Amino acid sequence: MTSDRDRTILSAHNLCKNFGGLKAVNNANISVKEGSITGLIGPNGAGKTTMFNLLSNFIHPDEGQVIFNGNPIQDLTPHKIAREGCIRTFQVARVLSRLTVLENMLLANQQQTGENFLKLWINQGKVKQEERKNKEQALSILESVGLIEKAQDYAGALSGGQRKLLEMARTLMTNPKLILLDEPAAGVNPTLIGQICEHIINWNKQGISFLIIEHNMDVIMSLCHHVWVLAEGTNLADGTPEQIQQSPQVLEAYLGE
Repeated sequence: MTSDRDRTILSAHNLCKNFGGLKAVNNANISVKEGSITGLIGPNGAGKTTMFNLLSNFIHPDEGQVIFNGNPIQDLTPHKIAREGCIRTFQVARVLSRLTVLENMLLANQQQTGENFLKLWINQGKVKQEERKNKEQALSILESVGLIEKAQDYAGALSGGQRKLLEMARTLMTNPKLILLDEPAAGVNPTLIGQICEHIINWNKQGISFLIIEHNMDVIMSLCHHVWVLAEGTNLADGTPEQIQQSPQVLEAYLGE
């Protein structure tokens, strides 16, 4: 019998993306085991964010294939990929500043009955039931991440770290299978970084897989089961955090030694 971590939930094969004459991603591969926390690291300009954009099809690859949960997704639109259970965040947290924290959470629910004008009038009871359930779920998640007291505040009033927490919490409203986190610790104070790491560990224990871009090596080494390293748009190394720390190629890429 195979465990979750023997099964690959996301893989990319021979991905390429050129911007003019710049090869941002060049024949790169990556895989994420189901139930794992996987890291993606590399020096500045290594192609990490481009890789995330390719995996979520915010930009389309020139070549290569992306497989999620056994199916190719490189031709799906980003919102359809999200509906499949692959959700991403951004380096600079994207929240709707003029909506409340709770409203930001409620917007994440997909394919609600009330989104259809005809169903809204025919199934008003079902719509109200869904709204109650969604609100209860949103408040429960906000309480779990320490934002319950901010539920009625405008999202624009949150600190940078709190916005990142909100963006991460909002992904949970979609019941994701895999979350792509783009630098969750960037610009966040050390106390909040610790809280974010605890949430990631707890959500992973609940069955959510993660792929994380992060420059904070303490975060990567403490969280990740496996780490992939990019340099100049191509694969440099992959292995356990311990193996990556001891890799001469990785040290040379980061330190120029």
